Amino acid sequence: MAPSPTGFLHVGTARTAIFNFLYARHMGGEFILRIEDTDVGRSEKHFEEDIVDGLKWLGIDWDGEITRQSERIDIYEKYIKKLLDEDKAFYCPHSEEELERERKSQLWDKKSPRHVCDARDKKANTGLIRFKNDAFEDITFTDEIRGELSFDPQLLGDFSLAKDLRTPLYNFAVVVDDATMEISHVIRGEDHISNTPKQILLENALGFSRPVFAHLPLILGSDRSKLSKRHGATSLTEYKHVGYLPEAFFNFMAILGWNPGGEQEIFSKEELIKIFSLERVQKAGAIFDITKLDWMNGEYIRGKSPKEISECLKEAGISFGSRASKSEYLEKVIVLEQPRLKKLSELPEKTDYFFKEPEYDVALLKWKQMNNNQIKFSLETAKEMLQAVSEKSFNKENLEKMFLEKAGKDRGELLWPLRVALSGKKASPSPFEIMEILGREESIKRVQGAINKI
Repeated sequence: MAPSPTGFLHVGTARTAIFNFLYARHMGGEFILRIEDTDVGRSEKHFEEDIVDGLKWLGIDWDGEITRQSERIDIYEKYIKKLLDEDKAFYCPHSEEELERERKSQLWDKKSPRHVCDARDKKANTGLIRFKNDAFEDITFTDEIRGELSFDPQLLGDFSLAKDLRTPLYNFAVVVDDATMEISHVIRGEDHISNTPKQILLENALGFSRPVFAHLPLILGSDRSKLSKRHGATSLTEYKHVGYLPEAFFNFMAILGWNPGGEQEIFSKEELIKIFSLERVQKAGAIFDITKLDWMNGEYIRGKSPKEISECLKEAGISFGSRASKSEYLEKVIVLEQPRLKKLSELPEKTDYFFKEPEYDVALLKWKQMNNNQIKFSLETAKEMLQAVSEKSFNKENLEKMFLEKAGKDRGELLWPLRVALSGKKASPSPFEIMEILGREESIKRVQGAINKI
Protein backbone atom coordinates (compact mmCIF):
# COMPACT_ATOMS: atom_id res chain seq x y z
CA MET A 1 0.00 0.00 0.00
CA ALA A 2 1.62 3.23 -1.14
CA PRO A 3 -0.36 6.39 -0.30
CA SER A 4 0.89 9.93 -0.86
CA PRO A 5 0.59 12.24 2.18
CA THR A 6 -0.88 15.07 0.11
CA GLY A 7 -4.39 14.80 1.58
CA PHE A 8 -6.50 12.99 4.13
CA LEU A 9 -7.02 9.23 3.78
CA HIS A 10 -9.59 8.84 0.98
CA VAL A 11 -12.14 6.01 1.09
CA GLY A 12 -10.77 4.74 -2.24
CA THR A 13 -7.26 4.51 -0.78
CA ALA A 14 -8.70 2.81 2.30
CA ARG A 15 -10.46 0.22 0.10
CA THR A 16 -7.20 -0.41 -1.79
CA ALA A 17 -5.42 -0.89 1.54
CA ILE A 18 -8.08 -3.38 2.67
CA PHE A 19 -7.75 -5.44 -0.53
CA ASN A 20 -3.94 -5.48 -0.27
CA PHE A 21 -4.15 -6.42 3.41
CA LEU A 22 -6.67 -9.23 2.83
CA TYR A 23 -4.71 -10.65 -0.10
CA ALA A 24 -1.39 -10.58 1.75
CA ARG A 25 -2.85 -12.20 4.86
CA HIS A 26 -4.77 -14.79 2.82
CA MET A 27 -1.63 -15.79 0.90
CA GLY A 28 0.60 -15.77 3.97
CA GLY A 29 2.64 -12.92 2.51
CA GLU A 30 3.78 -9.57 3.85
CA PHE A 31 1.75 -6.38 3.68
CA ILE A 32 3.99 -3.32 3.34
CA LEU A 33 3.12 0.33 3.97
CA ARG A 34 5.15 2.76 1.85
CA ILE A 35 4.61 6.51 2.13
CA GLU A 36 5.29 8.17 -1.24
CA ASP A 37 6.37 11.59 -0.02
CA THR A 38 8.83 12.73 -2.69
CA ASP A 39 6.44 15.54 -3.68
CA VAL A 40 7.94 17.89 -1.11
CA GLY A 41 5.70 20.81 -2.04
CA ARG A 42 2.46 18.94 -1.33
CA SER A 43 3.44 16.29 1.23
CA GLU A 44 2.58 17.19 4.82
CA LYS A 45 3.25 15.35 8.07
CA HIS A 46 -0.31 15.70 9.37
CA PHE A 47 -1.63 13.98 6.25
CA GLU A 48 0.74 11.06 6.88
CA GLU A 49 -0.47 10.90 10.48
CA ASP A 50 -4.08 10.86 9.26
CA ILE A 51 -3.31 7.98 6.87
CA VAL A 52 -1.56 5.94 9.57
CA ASP A 53 -4.30 6.65 12.14
CA GLY A 54 -7.00 5.74 9.62
CA LEU A 55 -5.40 2.40 8.78
CA LYS A 56 -4.99 1.63 12.49
CA TRP A 57 -8.63 2.56 13.11
CA LEU A 58 -9.67 0.05 10.44
CA GLY A 59 -7.60 -2.60 12.20
CA ILE A 60 -5.08 -2.86 9.37
CA ASP A 61 -1.59 -3.78 10.56
CA TRP A 62 1.43 -3.81 8.31
CA ASP A 63 4.65 -5.81 8.43
CA GLY A 64 7.89 -4.11 9.45
CA GLU A 65 8.51 -0.40 9.70
CA ILE A 66 6.84 2.19 7.49
CA THR A 67 8.95 2.91 4.40
CA ARG A 68 9.19 6.55 3.28
CA GLN A 69 10.42 7.49 -0.17
CA SER A 70 12.01 10.63 1.25
CA GLU A 71 14.43 8.35 3.10
CA ARG A 72 15.40 6.46 -0.08
CA ILE A 73 16.78 9.32 -2.22
CA ASP A 74 20.26 7.77 -2.45
CA ILE A 75 18.75 4.59 -3.92
CA TYR A 76 16.85 6.52 -6.60
CA GLU A 77 19.94 8.56 -7.50
CA LYS A 78 21.91 5.36 -8.02
CA TYR A 79 19.40 4.02 -10.55
CA ILE A 80 18.89 7.35 -12.32
CA LYS A 81 22.66 7.52 -12.86
CA LYS A 82 22.61 3.94 -14.11
CA LEU A 83 20.07 4.83 -16.84
CA LEU A 84 22.00 7.99 -17.76
CA ASP A 85 25.31 6.09 -17.94
CA GLU A 86 23.76 3.41 -20.14
CA ASP A 87 22.28 6.04 -22.48
CA LYS A 88 18.74 4.94 -21.55
CA ALA A 89 17.89 8.34 -20.09
CA PHE A 90 18.83 11.92 -20.92
CA TYR A 91 18.43 15.53 -19.84
CA CYS A 92 15.68 17.38 -21.70
CA PRO A 93 16.54 21.08 -22.17
CA HIS A 94 13.03 22.21 -23.17
CA SER A 95 11.29 24.73 -20.94
CA GLU A 96 7.82 24.20 -19.43
CA GLU A 97 6.47 26.86 -21.79
CA GLU A 98 7.79 25.00 -24.84
CA LEU A 99 6.38 21.70 -23.63
CA GLU A 100 2.99 23.29 -22.92
CA ARG A 101 2.82 24.76 -26.42
CA GLU A 102 3.66 21.35 -27.86
CA ARG A 103 0.96 19.70 -25.76
CA LYS A 104 -1.71 22.19 -26.80
CA SER A 105 -0.77 21.82 -30.46
CA GLN A 106 -1.05 18.02 -30.24
CA LEU A 107 -4.45 18.26 -28.57
CA TRP A 108 -5.57 20.71 -31.25
CA ASP A 109 -4.54 18.18 -33.90
CA LYS A 110 -6.39 15.46 -31.93
CA LYS A 111 -3.18 13.60 -31.14
CA SER A 112 -2.18 12.00 -27.84
CA PRO A 113 0.09 14.42 -25.95
CA ARG A 114 3.65 13.11 -25.84
CA HIS A 115 7.15 14.51 -26.08
CA VAL A 116 9.69 12.88 -28.40
CA CYS A 117 12.68 14.99 -27.58
CA ASP A 118 14.92 16.33 -30.34
CA ALA A 119 17.74 16.56 -27.79
CA ARG A 120 17.58 12.90 -26.69
CA ASP A 121 21.00 12.11 -28.25
CA LYS A 122 22.72 15.27 -27.06
CA LYS A 123 24.84 15.28 -23.93
CA ALA A 124 23.06 17.98 -21.93
CA ASN A 125 23.50 17.95 -18.15
CA THR A 126 20.57 20.08 -17.01
CA GLY A 127 16.80 19.92 -17.34
CA LEU A 128 14.17 17.28 -16.72
CA ILE A 129 15.51 13.72 -16.87
CA ARG A 130 13.57 11.64 -19.38
CA PHE A 131 13.51 7.99 -20.40
CA LYS A 132 14.74 7.34 -23.93
CA ASN A 133 11.78 5.38 -25.25
CA ASP A 134 12.89 3.33 -28.26
CA ALA A 135 10.23 0.62 -27.87
CA PHE A 136 8.08 -0.22 -30.89
CA GLU A 137 6.46 -3.54 -30.04
CA ASP A 138 3.24 -3.47 -28.04
CA ILE A 139 3.67 -3.70 -24.29
CA THR A 140 1.49 -6.57 -23.06
CA PHE A 141 0.85 -7.70 -19.53
CA THR A 142 -1.73 -9.80 -17.71
CA ASP A 143 -3.80 -7.99 -15.15
CA GLU A 144 -5.09 -10.32 -12.42
CA ILE A 145 -8.53 -8.68 -12.64
CA ARG A 146 -8.82 -7.54 -16.26
CA GLY A 147 -6.88 -10.18 -18.14
CA GLU A 148 -4.44 -9.36 -20.94
CA LEU A 149 -3.87 -5.66 -21.72
CA SER A 150 -1.74 -4.16 -24.52
CA PHE A 151 -0.39 -0.65 -25.14
CA ASP A 152 1.39 1.05 -28.01
CA PRO A 153 4.69 2.33 -26.52
CA GLN A 154 5.01 5.04 -29.17
CA LEU A 155 2.08 6.87 -27.58
CA LEU A 156 4.19 7.38 -24.44
CA GLY A 157 6.99 9.40 -26.01
CA ASP A 158 10.12 10.09 -23.99
CA PHE A 159 8.41 10.26 -20.62
CA SER A 160 9.86 12.00 -17.55
CA LEU A 161 11.72 10.17 -14.78
CA ALA A 162 13.01 12.84 -12.40
CA LYS A 163 13.33 16.57 -11.95
CA ASP A 164 17.00 16.02 -11.14
CA LEU A 165 19.23 13.27 -9.74
CA ARG A 166 17.68 13.53 -6.28
CA THR A 167 14.06 14.32 -7.13
CA PRO A 168 12.48 11.25 -8.72
CA LEU A 169 8.97 11.36 -10.17
CA TYR A 170 6.24 8.82 -9.47
CA ASN A 171 6.72 6.22 -12.20
CA PHE A 172 10.46 5.96 -11.67
CA ALA A 173 10.38 5.87 -7.86
CA VAL A 174 7.75 3.15 -7.62
CA VAL A 175 9.59 0.89 -10.06
CA VAL A 176 12.78 1.15 -8.01
CA ASP A 177 10.83 0.67 -4.78
CA ASP A 178 8.89 -2.36 -5.97
CA ALA A 179 12.07 -4.07 -7.18
CA THR A 180 14.35 -3.26 -4.24
CA MET A 181 11.61 -3.98 -1.67
CA GLU A 182 10.81 -7.30 -3.40
CA ILE A 183 7.15 -6.47 -3.97
CA SER A 184 5.49 -9.42 -5.70
CA HIS A 185 1.97 -8.02 -6.20
CA VAL A 186 0.92 -4.45 -6.96
CA ILE A 187 -2.80 -4.05 -6.20
CA ARG A 188 -4.02 -0.52 -6.95
CA GLY A 189 -6.83 1.50 -8.53
CA GLU A 190 -7.64 1.28 -12.23
CA ASP A 191 -6.64 4.93 -12.64
CA HIS A 192 -3.04 3.60 -12.55
CA ILE A 193 -3.46 1.35 -15.59
CA SER A 194 -2.01 4.05 -17.86
CA ASN A 195 1.13 4.14 -15.69
CA THR A 196 1.78 0.42 -16.03
CA PRO A 197 3.35 0.39 -19.54
CA LYS A 198 5.81 3.11 -18.50
CA GLN A 199 6.74 1.12 -15.44
CA ILE A 200 7.21 -2.06 -17.47
CA LEU A 201 9.60 -0.23 -19.84
CA LEU A 202 11.60 0.96 -16.84
CA GLU A 203 11.65 -2.51 -15.28
CA ASN A 204 13.03 -3.89 -18.53
CA ALA A 205 15.63 -1.13 -18.81
CA LEU A 206 16.84 -1.66 -15.25
CA GLY A 207 16.80 -5.45 -15.45
CA PHE A 208 14.12 -5.78 -12.79
CA SER A 209 11.58 -8.59 -12.64
CA ARG A 210 7.96 -7.62 -13.24
CA PRO A 211 5.49 -7.76 -10.33
CA VAL A 212 1.96 -9.08 -10.74
CA PHE A 213 -0.47 -6.22 -11.41
CA ALA A 214 -4.11 -6.07 -10.30
CA HIS A 215 -6.11 -2.91 -10.98
CA LEU A 216 -9.20 -2.43 -8.83
CA PRO A 217 -12.45 -0.89 -10.10
CA LEU A 218 -13.11 2.71 -9.18
CA ILE A 219 -15.57 3.58 -6.43
CA LEU A 220 -18.55 5.39 -7.92
CA GLY A 221 -21.22 7.66 -6.49
CA SER A 222 -24.94 6.94 -6.79
CA ASP A 223 -24.97 8.64 -10.23
CA ARG A 224 -22.20 6.25 -11.39
CA SER A 225 -19.61 9.03 -11.67
CA LYS A 226 -16.31 8.84 -9.78
CA LEU A 227 -16.86 9.26 -6.05
CA SER A 228 -16.29 12.88 -5.03
CA LYS A 229 -17.23 15.41 -2.35
CA ARG A 230 -20.56 16.08 -4.01
CA HIS A 231 -21.63 12.52 -3.18
CA GLY A 232 -20.83 13.07 0.50
CA ALA A 233 -17.78 12.47 2.66
CA THR A 234 -14.70 11.06 0.93
CA SER A 235 -12.27 11.19 3.86
CA LEU A 236 -12.13 8.19 6.18
CA THR A 237 -11.85 10.53 9.18
CA GLU A 238 -15.26 11.99 8.40
CA TYR A 239 -16.88 8.56 8.59
CA LYS A 240 -15.14 7.86 11.88
CA HIS A 241 -16.36 11.09 13.46
CA VAL A 242 -20.01 10.64 12.49
CA GLY A 243 -20.02 7.31 14.26
CA TYR A 244 -19.38 4.51 11.82
CA LEU A 245 -17.72 1.55 13.53
CA PRO A 246 -14.36 0.43 12.12
CA GLU A 247 -15.48 -3.20 11.82
CA ALA A 248 -18.57 -2.15 9.85
CA PHE A 249 -16.61 0.15 7.56
CA PHE A 250 -13.96 -2.53 6.96
CA ASN A 251 -16.68 -5.10 6.11
CA PHE A 252 -18.53 -2.65 3.82
CA MET A 253 -15.39 -1.64 1.92
CA ALA A 254 -14.19 -5.26 1.59
CA ILE A 255 -17.30 -6.23 -0.40
CA LEU A 256 -17.28 -3.00 -2.43
CA GLY A 257 -16.11 -4.28 -5.80
CA TRP A 258 -15.51 -7.82 -4.55
CA ASN A 259 -18.09 -10.59 -4.56
CA PRO A 260 -17.69 -13.17 -1.80
CA GLY A 261 -20.30 -15.45 -3.40
CA GLY A 262 -23.57 -16.39 -1.72
CA GLU A 263 -25.99 -14.19 0.20
CA GLN A 264 -23.89 -13.47 3.28
CA GLU A 265 -22.80 -9.84 3.68
CA ILE A 266 -21.68 -9.58 7.32
CA PHE A 267 -18.14 -10.94 7.73
CA SER A 268 -15.52 -10.73 10.43
CA LYS A 269 -12.02 -9.73 9.41
CA GLU A 270 -10.86 -13.30 9.96
CA GLU A 271 -13.60 -14.66 7.68
CA LEU A 272 -12.68 -12.17 4.97
CA ILE A 273 -8.98 -13.12 5.15
CA LYS A 274 -9.92 -16.78 4.79
CA ILE A 275 -12.10 -16.37 1.67
CA PHE A 276 -10.59 -13.35 -0.14
CA SER A 277 -9.32 -13.80 -3.69
CA LEU A 278 -8.52 -11.51 -6.62
CA GLU A 279 -10.56 -13.77 -8.92
CA ARG A 280 -13.78 -12.43 -7.41
CA VAL A 281 -12.89 -8.75 -7.77
CA GLN A 282 -15.25 -7.24 -10.32
CA LYS A 283 -14.14 -5.18 -13.32
CA ALA A 284 -17.01 -2.68 -13.28
CA GLY A 285 -17.07 0.33 -10.97
CA ALA A 286 -18.46 -0.25 -7.48
CA ILE A 287 -21.32 1.94 -6.23
CA PHE A 288 -20.75 3.46 -2.79
CA ASP A 289 -24.22 2.78 -1.34
CA ILE A 290 -24.56 4.86 1.84
CA THR A 291 -27.91 3.20 2.64
CA LYS A 292 -26.20 -0.19 2.73
CA LEU A 293 -23.37 1.19 4.85
CA ASP A 294 -25.93 2.59 7.33
CA TRP A 295 -27.71 -0.78 7.49
CA MET A 296 -24.45 -2.65 8.02
CA ASN A 297 -23.26 -0.19 10.66
CA GLY A 298 -26.57 -0.62 12.50
CA GLU A 299 -26.05 -4.38 12.53
CA TYR A 300 -22.60 -3.95 14.07
CA ILE A 301 -23.93 -1.43 16.62
CA ARG A 302 -26.54 -3.94 17.77
CA GLY A 303 -23.84 -6.56 18.17
CA LYS A 304 -21.93 -4.52 20.75
CA SER A 305 -22.47 -4.13 24.46
CA PRO A 306 -23.50 -0.69 25.82
CA LYS A 307 -20.06 -0.39 27.39
CA GLU A 308 -18.37 -1.04 24.04
CA ILE A 309 -20.64 1.52 22.36
CA SER A 310 -19.69 4.02 25.07
CA GLU A 311 -16.00 3.49 24.25
CA CYS A 312 -16.69 3.88 20.53
CA LEU A 313 -18.46 7.19 21.23
CA LYS A 314 -15.40 8.49 23.06
CA GLU A 315 -13.09 7.40 20.25
CA ALA A 316 -15.29 9.13 17.68
CA GLY A 317 -15.30 12.33 19.76
CA ILE A 318 -19.09 12.26 20.25
CA SER A 319 -20.08 13.84 23.59
CA PHE A 320 -23.34 14.42 25.50
CA GLY A 321 -22.58 16.84 28.34
CA SER A 322 -21.85 16.51 32.05
CA ARG A 323 -24.52 13.92 32.87
CA ALA A 324 -22.89 11.47 30.48
CA SER A 325 -19.83 11.40 32.72
CA LYS A 326 -21.67 8.72 34.68
CA SER A 327 -20.99 5.66 32.55
CA GLU A 328 -23.88 3.66 34.04
CA TYR A 329 -26.37 6.41 33.12
CA LEU A 330 -25.00 6.72 29.56
CA GLU A 331 -25.15 2.97 29.05
CA LYS A 332 -28.85 2.94 30.02
CA VAL A 333 -29.51 5.60 27.39
CA ILE A 334 -27.54 3.59 24.81
CA VAL A 335 -29.61 0.46 25.50
CA LEU A 336 -32.79 2.43 24.84
CA GLU A 337 -31.76 3.69 21.38
CA GLN A 338 -29.34 0.96 20.30
CA PRO A 339 -31.97 -1.09 18.37
CA ARG A 340 -32.77 1.92 16.14
CA LEU A 341 -29.34 3.42 15.50
CA LYS A 342 -27.65 3.52 12.09
CA LYS A 343 -24.64 5.54 13.22
CA LEU A 344 -23.43 6.76 16.58
CA SER A 345 -23.74 10.46 15.69
CA GLU A 346 -27.54 10.05 15.80
CA LEU A 347 -27.41 9.33 19.52
CA PRO A 348 -26.87 12.87 20.91
CA GLU A 349 -29.78 14.32 18.90
CA LYS A 350 -32.11 11.43 19.70
CA THR A 351 -31.28 11.43 23.41
CA ASP A 352 -30.37 15.04 24.24
CA TYR A 353 -33.32 15.27 26.68
CA PHE A 354 -31.58 12.78 28.96
CA PHE A 355 -28.68 15.20 29.42
CA LYS A 356 -30.43 18.58 29.58
CA GLU A 357 -33.85 20.10 30.21
CA PRO A 358 -36.05 19.61 27.14
CA GLU A 359 -37.11 22.68 25.19
CA TYR A 360 -40.41 22.58 23.32
CA ASP A 361 -43.43 24.63 22.33
CA VAL A 362 -46.40 24.29 24.67
CA ALA A 363 -48.57 23.33 21.69
CA LEU A 364 -46.69 20.02 21.45
CA LEU A 365 -48.29 18.93 24.74
CA LYS A 366 -51.69 18.90 23.10
CA TRP A 367 -53.27 15.54 22.27
CA LYS A 368 -55.97 15.74 19.57
CA GLN A 369 -58.60 18.33 20.63
CA MET A 370 -57.50 18.73 24.26
CA ASN A 371 -57.60 22.28 25.63
CA ASN A 372 -55.10 23.74 28.11
CA ASN A 373 -57.23 22.91 31.14
CA GLN A 374 -57.50 19.28 30.07
CA ILE A 375 -53.72 19.11 29.40
CA LYS A 376 -53.00 20.61 32.82
CA PHE A 377 -55.35 18.15 34.51
CA SER A 378 -53.67 15.26 32.69
CA LEU A 379 -50.21 16.41 33.78
CA GLU A 380 -51.29 16.99 37.39
CA THR A 381 -52.78 13.48 37.44
CA ALA A 382 -49.49 12.07 36.15
CA LYS A 383 -47.53 14.04 38.75
CA GLU A 384 -49.68 12.75 41.62
CA MET A 385 -49.25 9.19 40.38
CA LEU A 386 -45.47 9.57 40.20
CA GLN A 387 -45.30 11.08 43.68
CA ALA A 388 -47.16 8.04 44.99
CA VAL A 389 -44.47 5.67 43.66
CA SER A 390 -41.48 4.98 45.89
CA GLU A 391 -37.94 5.29 44.58
CA LYS A 392 -37.53 1.55 44.98
CA SER A 393 -40.58 0.76 42.81
CA PHE A 394 -39.79 3.40 40.18
CA ASN A 395 -39.14 1.11 37.22
CA LYS A 396 -40.54 0.67 33.72
CA GLU A 397 -42.74 -2.34 34.51
CA ASN A 398 -44.45 -0.82 37.57
CA LEU A 399 -44.93 2.56 35.93
CA GLU A 400 -46.40 1.04 32.76
CA LYS A 401 -48.84 -1.12 34.71
CA MET A 402 -49.97 1.80 36.87
CA PHE A 403 -50.46 4.28 34.02
CA LEU A 404 -52.19 1.85 31.67
CA GLU A 405 -54.66 0.94 34.45
CA LYS A 406 -55.36 4.64 35.04
CA ALA A 407 -55.60 5.63 31.36
CA GLY A 408 -59.06 5.81 29.87
CA LYS A 409 -60.27 4.60 26.50
CA ASP A 410 -57.98 7.10 24.76
CA ARG A 411 -54.59 6.46 26.39
CA GLY A 412 -53.06 9.42 24.58
CA GLU A 413 -54.89 11.88 26.85
CA LEU A 414 -52.76 10.76 29.77
CA LEU A 415 -49.63 9.48 28.07
CA TRP A 416 -49.00 12.03 25.27
CA PRO A 417 -48.61 15.14 27.49
CA LEU A 418 -46.51 13.06 29.90
CA ARG A 419 -44.14 11.83 27.19
CA VAL A 420 -43.71 15.32 25.72
CA ALA A 421 -43.09 16.76 29.19
CA LEU A 422 -40.32 14.20 29.71
CA SER A 423 -38.63 14.36 26.29
CA GLY A 424 -39.82 17.55 24.56
CA LYS A 425 -40.04 15.53 21.34
CA LYS A 426 -42.78 14.52 18.94
CA ALA A 427 -41.22 11.07 18.60
CA SER A 428 -39.40 9.27 21.41
CA PRO A 429 -39.40 5.98 23.31
CA SER A 430 -42.26 5.26 25.72
CA PRO A 431 -42.61 7.51 28.80
CA PHE A 432 -42.04 4.46 31.03
CA GLU A 433 -38.63 3.74 29.51
CA ILE A 434 -37.70 7.41 29.73
CA MET A 435 -38.78 7.74 33.38
CA GLU A 436 -36.88 4.64 34.47
CA ILE A 437 -33.66 6.26 33.21
CA LEU A 438 -34.42 9.82 34.39
CA GLY A 439 -35.44 8.63 37.83
CA ARG A 440 -38.31 9.67 40.11
CA GLU A 441 -37.14 13.14 41.11
CA GLU A 442 -36.21 14.32 37.59
CA SER A 443 -39.40 12.88 36.08
CA ILE A 444 -41.61 14.72 38.58
CA LYS A 445 -39.60 17.90 38.01
CA ARG A 446 -40.17 17.76 34.27
CA VAL A 447 -43.90 17.13 34.61
CA GLN A 448 -44.10 20.16 36.91
CA GLY A 449 -42.17 22.16 34.31
CA ALA A 450 -44.81 21.29 31.71
CA ILE A 451 -47.59 22.31 34.13
CA ASN A 452 -45.83 25.64 34.57
CA LYS A 453 -45.73 26.08 30.77
CA ILE A 454 -49.49 25.59 30.59
